[in-house]
Amino acid sequence: MNKTLKRNLLLIAVCLCALPVAAQLSSNPYKFFGNITTRGAVEAGGGVPKYYTLWNQITCENESKWSSVEGTRGNFNWGGADNAFNYAKQHNFTYKFHALVWGAQYPGWLENLSPKDRFAAYVNWFDHAKDHYKTLPMIDVVNEAVGMHQQGNPMVKESLGGGGKTGYDWLIKAFEMAYERWPDAILIYNDYNSIQWDIDNYITLVRTLRDAGAPIDAYGNQSHDITDISKNNLENALKKQQDALLMPMFITELDIDKANDAQQKTQYQNVLPTMWEKPYCAGVTLWGYVHGATWVDNSGLYKNGEERPAMTWIKEYMQTDAAKNAVGPFPGTKKEASIYIRPASQKVAKNDVLPIMVRARMATKTIEKIDLYVGNELIATMTEAPYYTEYTTSSTGTKTLKAIVTTTDGTTYERYGRFQVLSGDTKREPYNEVLPELPGTINAGEFDNGLSGVSYSGVSTTVYKSRDKFSTTATQDGAWMEYTVDVKEDGLYTMDVEVASTKDGGRFHLAEYTFDNLHFLTDFTDVPKTGSATDFQTVRCSIKKYLTAGKHVFTLLVEKGGFYLKSMKFNLLPTFALPGTVEAEDYVNNEGGTIISTADGFAWGNAAKDAWAEYSVKVDQAGKYAYEATVSSDVTGSKLTMTLIDANDKEISLPMVKVPSDGKDAYEVRTGNIKEALKEGLHTLRIKVTGGNCNVDKIKFNCTEPVSGIDEFTAEDIVTGGPSYNLSGQKVGTGYKGIVIRNGKKIVLK
Repeated sequence: MNKTLKRNLLLIAVCLCALPVAAQLSSNPYKFFGNITTRGAVEAGGGVPKYYTLWNQITCENESKWSSVEGTRGNFNWGGADNAFNYAKQHNFTYKFHALVWGAQYPGWLENLSPKDRFAAYVNWFDHAKDHYKTLPMIDVVNEAVGMHQQGNPMVKESLGGGGKTGYDWLIKAFEMAYERWPDAILIYNDYNSIQWDIDNYITLVRTLRDAGAPIDAYGNQSHDITDISKNNLENALKKQQDALLMPMFITELDIDKANDAQQKTQYQNVLPTMWEKPYCAGVTLWGYVHGATWVDNSGLYKNGEERPAMTWIKEYMQTDAAKNAVGPFPGTKKEASIYIRPASQKVAKNDVLPIMVRARMATKTIEKIDLYVGNELIATMTEAPYYTEYTTSSTGTKTLKAIVTTTDGTTYERYGRFQVLSGDTKREPYNEVLPELPGTINAGEFDNGLSGVSYSGVSTTVYKSRDKFSTTATQDGAWMEYTVDVKEDGLYTMDVEVASTKDGGRFHLAEYTFDNLHFLTDFTDVPKTGSATDFQTVRCSIKKYLTAGKHVFTLLVEKGGFYLKSMKFNLLPTFALPGTVEAEDYVNNEGGTIISTADGFAWGNAAKDAWAEYSVKVDQAGKYAYEATVSSDVTGSKLTMTLIDANDKEISLPMVKVPSDGKDAYEVRTGNIKEALKEGLHTLRIKVTGGNCNVDKIKFNCTEPVSGIDEFTAEDIVTGGPSYNLSGQKVGTGYKGIVIRNGKKIVLK
C-alpha cells in the first residue's frame, strides 16, 4: 500500500469517527435540538433522512391539540399523539405535549356550553390527558394568551375563571391544574411576537404568573418573528426577557421563512448560536423542516429530498465545540427542582405583615435548607416544610424575592419573585377586627379592611367608607372582595347569596388563594334578573371543597358585574336522617345540574341526562321504606334512578322514578316502595337522571316496616339455623329473600 493511499484511508476513517452514521445533530447533554411532525406523521419521507437521525426531541404540530383529540365530545382519539410519543420513547429522546390551553383549535362544541360547563370540560380534558399520559417530560400548558393573539382567548379566559385578583388568574388556574397532574413535567408558557412586537406584554404576563407563585417552570419563544431580526436586536431582546424573568427559556417554534437559500442560511447563522448558547436556553425546536409541508411557504430545510444550504450549515454548527458544550438549565431535559414563591398577596400596605410560602420539592434529591431574601436581606432560613415565613414591610416600592434551595449534596437552585408595597399605612385586618364565624352570615360590604388592590378592588371609595350602603351599589366587571373568616366546624357547606339585578348576565364565584393552589370553591354562578336594584333574591352555591376548621380568606370574584350584593349565608350541609326528608339542593357531590329557586326554597334542577348528585344519609331505623319524590320536568320520558351505598360500598338499587312533564315549575309527588330492607348506619344516596331537564325538590323516606336488630343471613344459613317464617307467619324455604322471623327475631335473608 503506498503512502498516499494509506494517508487517504486514515483520513476517511477519522472523518467517519467524527461524524458517525445516523448521528443526531445535537450531542449536547444539557439541551435538545428538536422538530415537529410532518403532515401528521413522524417520518417526512420523500428522501428526507429518518427523523431520529436528525432530531432528539419531537412536538406534535396538531395531533395533541384538544380539537384533534376530542373533536366529538366524549370521544378521545390519541392515535396521532401516541405515534410521536411512542417514537420518542423508542429512540430515547424527549417529547413535548402541545398544548393544553389555547384560544384556537379547541373543540367546536365548547362554544355552545355555559362558562360553568366549559370549565368542567377543561377539567375533563386535563383528566383524560393525565389518564392517558401518566408522565410527560414537558408541556406547553398555555399557548398564545397575550391579548387577542387568538380570537378564542376571551372565551377561554371566561371558562377558567377570568382575570381575578392578578388579572391573569385564568392562566394561574391552568398551571395549577397541570401541576396537580404532572408535578415532574417542565411546565411552559408559549407565545409568538415575544421577541419583537409584543415583548413587553409577554414579559408582563409571564412575570405575573411567576410572582403569583404559579407553577410555571419556563417561558417559550416561538420565534416566528425573527426572520429578519438583526443579531444585535435579538441579543438585546433576549437579555431584556431574561433580566425581567430570570427563568429557563425554550425556543419552541423556530423557522426562517426565506425563499433565497443564501439569505436563509445567513439568518440561521445570526440567530441559532445567539439562542442556543445562552445558559438559560433549555432547547430549540424547529417548526417544520420539509419544503411545502410547513405552515409558512419557505421555511423548509429540505427541498425535493435535498438539504438546503442552511441545513448544511446547521449540521456543521451542531458539531462545533460551542454547540456541543453550551450549558442549559435542565440537564437531560428533566426537572429536578420545583420551586415557586407565593406571597399571600402581590400587594401589601407599608408596615404590614406579608406571609410568604416557598413551595419546593425535588425529584431525586433532598432539601437541606431554603434561604429566602427580600432584595439583599436574608429574611429566613427554613429547614423543614412547610417553608413558611412572614415579612414586615418598611418601605414602599417593588421588592424582589429570591429563594435559594440547597440540597444535601450541596447543589443549589434559585427562584425569583416580586411583590409591591403600597403607600399608606392601612393594614389588612378583618372588618371591625372581628372574624365572622361560619356557619353564619356575612354582610357583603363587610370585606376586610385594607388598601385597594390588597383586600378589595373595583369598589368605589364612597361604598368603602359607607359599608351599610354597599347593597345599593352595582358591582363592576372584575371586582373582588376578600373576607377573613373563622370556620368553626369541618364539613361541606353551601353559600346563599342575596343578589338584585335589573338585567341578566351577572356572574360571580368564590375562590380561596391558598399557598399551594388556587381553589374555585363554587361554580361560576349566574345572577338572575330580579326586577330592580332593591328586589333581592337568594341564589345558592355549593362549596365544592371540604372546609377545615380554622382561619380562611375567601375571595368573592365578579366576572360580569352590574348586579347588587347584600349578604352571604354559609350553611353546613347536614347528614339527613332516615326516616326523614332529603333536600335535593344540599348535595355533597354532583356532576351536572344547578341549584335553583322554588316557591318555598331551593331544588336541584336543570339536570340533563346522566347528571347525578350524592347525599349523606343516616338510617336511624332499619326496615322497609317507601319514598315520596317531589320532581318536575318540561320534557317527556325523564326518569330518575336512586341508589343507596353503605359504608362497605354495597349498593341497593331503589325503584326508578318517572318524572312528570307538565313544566319545570309544576312539581308533583311520585311515590314507590323499596323492596329491600335498609340497615342502620351511614349511607350515600345517589340520584341520577336518565332523561333530560329534570328538577328534584326533595325526597321523603318513610319507614313502612320497622325492624329492630336486623341481621343478614345467606340462604345456606337457613339449613342450620332452624325454621324461618315470613311476616305473614308462613314457613319459607332456602329460596326466600327478604325479612323473616327466626327464633323470635327479625332477620334479612340475602
